[in-house]
Amino acid sequence: MIETAFLALGLVLIVEGLAYALAPSLVEHLLETLRTLPEAQRRNVGLMALGLGVVLVWIGKTLGA
Repeated sequence: MIETAFLALGLVLIVEGLAYALAPSLVEHLLETLRTLPEAQRRNVGLMALGLGVVLVWIGKTLGA
């Protein structure tokens, strides 16, 4: 179980690091856009991302990862 948690955390850090390394100006633009959204809408975006993440993890575990 702990191995899966380390794997997941590592993959998140790789994706986050790639975004900042390859397109830092795009990340800045995205953050500026997020600041203009109302708090409720940002919360909904976060909940959708959370739900998508849970579904992807479930699919990965179902496929045998």
